[in-house]
Amino acid sequence: MKNRMENSRDKAMMLGVGLDSRDGHARVTKGENFYLAGGSEETHDRMTETVIKVNEKLQSKGKKLEEVAPDEFTDILREASK
Repeated sequence: MKNRMENSRDKAMMLGVGLDSRDGHARVTKGENFYLAGGSEETHDRMTETVIKVNEKLQSKGKKLEEVAPDEFTDILREASK
């Protein structure tokens, strides 16, 4: 039987937290492998755009987030956030 830590490794998630909101809005966007919270409208939109691009790049490689090594994820994230 898998313990709790092993189960948490079965599914990778991207987490984005924006801290620059001054308008009182509570922005939250969830997807299959990401959770974005907070930020100004501009920041939240940028985080959303970035995770969408990361997922598109993963799909083009035929991989899931949990199948990507940390260094490969870093490269994909840098490319997606340009």
